Amino acid sequence: MKKNKDLKVAVVMGSQSDYKTMQLSLKILKKMGIKVETKIISAHRTPERMYEFAKMASKNNIGVIIAGAGGSAHLPGMISAITSIPVLGVPIESKKLKGLDSLLSIAQMPKGIPVGTLAIGEDGAINAALLASAIIAINSPSVKKKLNRWRLSQTKSVKKNLNKNNVKNKFGNNWWR
Repeated sequence: MKKNKDLKVAVVMGSQSDYKTMQLSLKILKKMGIKVETKIISAHRTPERMYEFAKMASKNNIGVIIAGAGGSAHLPGMISAITSIPVLGVPIESKKLKGLDSLLSIAQMPKGIPVGTLAIGEDGAINAALLASAIIAINSPSVKKKLNRWRLSQTKSVKKNLNKNNVKNKFGNNWWR
């Protein structure tokens, strides 16, 4: 990986249908001012494309790869097996097993082939982008500043005091009575 403050984050997904989830990563990365490369790559249907992408990632100035995959979810692990660039896996929620199959496929990597595994679905896509931003921020003061602002806004969004007037129990009464 190049020591370059302008490293890109690649956001790859196994199919077009995964874009609904992975677009959340793209939105966060855009807010952080990070250049992004996006591709559809299937570990099973386009193995040559996957291999070529992973092999060339470092030369293409990619600093982190976010890989969203559903079902058997081999994409993040296969990319990690080919490159030494950090790979963050986002399990895509599925109809059959609600993404649990994807989560286990991504999380249960054999020793020596690490994949940072995030939560299933939208939360995972958002957190993958924030984690990728933190990795890029190591060599980019501008990204670090935006990430710190993001976190401060998260802190400020939490109210200090409970508004008891808006809290009802299951019977429709204020909870403290």
